[in-house]
Amino acid sequence: MTTTNEIADKIAAEHGLTKAQGKMIIEAVIASITEAAVAGNETSLPGFGKFKVRATPEREARNPSTGATIKVAAAKKLSFQPAKALKDALNK
Repeated sequence: MTTTNEIADKIAAEHGLTKAQGKMIIEAVIASITEAAVAGNETSLPGFGKFKVRATPEREARNPSTGATIKVAAAKKLSFQPAKALKDALNK
């Protein structure tokens, strides 16, 4: 697993920045993606992929232990669609 701190450290080392500056860059990117998602907008990172907000309708489900039917409320979800370049890199 790679953490935000590890990514920030790598950015800092590759660009001659401090670890704190690298962490601020990562946090700014994540904040920008979050703001766009909250506004319902798509974020596209060429060569990496797209973050999209999708609406899921209300539905009925079953409680597996009791078998009772329950309603699951409608919700918005953030989905990620990888770019072709990323898919190709994964499947080399």
